[in-house]
Amino acid sequence: MSDSIRPASVTLGCLDTELLATFYAEITDGTITNLDEYWATVICPTGRMDFQRVVGYTPPIWPDPASSVQVHLEFYVEDRAAAELRVLKAGARKYEFQPNSEQCYVYADPAGHPLCLTTWVDMRPQTSGPAA
Repeated sequence: MSDSIRPASVTLGCLDTELLATFYAEITDGTITNLDEYWATVICPTGRMDFQRVVGYTPPIWPDPASSVQVHLEFYVEDRAAAELRVLKAGARKYEFQPNSEQCYVYADPAGHPLCLTTWVDMRPQTSGPAA
């Protein structure tokens, strides 16, 4: 037995599980492995994402200090321009306010959750051990 704790999944609340699962499967080259009106699962090359139907879900407003952001996802990309075309085609919308446009662009997914496409070196996927 070990007391280690490892992330297994991130779960996003939404009104439409199919819409959000389809969006994230498309932008991450993932596969939808479970889908119904209350829960959906996408297995991505780097992990798992789940989507849960929340009655009365209200999307966050960003950047608005009075709104609960709920979750903010970061995705490492090598080519932001190409990745931007991909997420916009899949249904994201780009926020007008871009606080760190030198390294990161901020979008809303179809349910309104903020997500970033970043080129920050520290965000590169780790294949083994700490970064050099």
